[in-house]
Amino acid sequence: MNIPEKYRYIVVEGPIAVGKTSLARLLASRLEARLMLEDAQSNPFLERFYRNRERYAFAAQMFFLFQRALQAGELKQRDLFDGQTVADFLLDKDVLFARMNLADDEFDLYQRMYHFLQPRTASPDLVIYLQAPADVLIERVRRRGWDVERPISERYLRDVADAYATYFHSYDASPLLIINSENLNFVDQPKDFDLLVERIGNLRSRREFFNRG
Repeated sequence: MNIPEKYRYIVVEGPIAVGKTSLARLLASRLEARLMLEDAQSNPFLERFYRNRERYAFAAQMFFLFQRALQAGELKQRDLFDGQTVADFLLDKDVLFARMNLADDEFDLYQRMYHFLQPRTASPDLVIYLQAPADVLIERVRRRGWDVERPISERYLRDVADAYATYFHSYDASPLLIINSENLNFVDQPKDFDLLVERIGNLRSRREFFNRG
C-alpha cells in the first residue's frame, strides 16, 4: 500500500534522538518527495545553550524560530501540488521549547515574533509524532555521541519528552498519527517501515495510534 497523495505535506516530529530525521528521509525516499530538514547544527548558539540554558536560551530559540519559519514559509509560496514534501520539524511545536527555556519577558517577545511569522507558513496535511521513553532517548543520545549534544543533561531530556507528550496530547491543528517507536526500527527493519506505510494508508480519523508491543 502507498501513502495517499492527499498528504501533500507530511511532518515527522518527536523529542531529541527519537528518530524523526531518519523516518523523514525514508518517507521522502518512498514518496519521491521533497525533503525539508531542520539544520540544528547550524545554530551557533545551540552548544552554548546546552551548557548554559539561562544565558543562551533566547538566542538559540530565536535562531530556530527564524530558520523554521523561513523554510515553512518558502514551502507555502511554492506549489504544493507540484509533489509531496516531508519535513522533520513542525513550526507550531517551536513554542514548546520557548515555554520551557525562556524567562517571562523573553517569552513575551518571542510570542510576538512567532505570531507574526506563523501565519506566513504552510500547515501540514499529516503530522507523525514519534514517542519513546525518556530512558531510551537518553541512551540514544549517549550512543550517537554528537559533540553538540554532550552537555545535555538527563533531566533536560526527560523534561523535553514530557513537554512533547503534553503538547501532542491536545494537538488538533492537523491529522495526527502517534507512534510508540520503542519497539520499532524503521531504518534497519524494512518490515517495520512497511507496516507504518500501510498504517498511514489506512488512516480514517484525525487522531490515531500505532503501537507494536
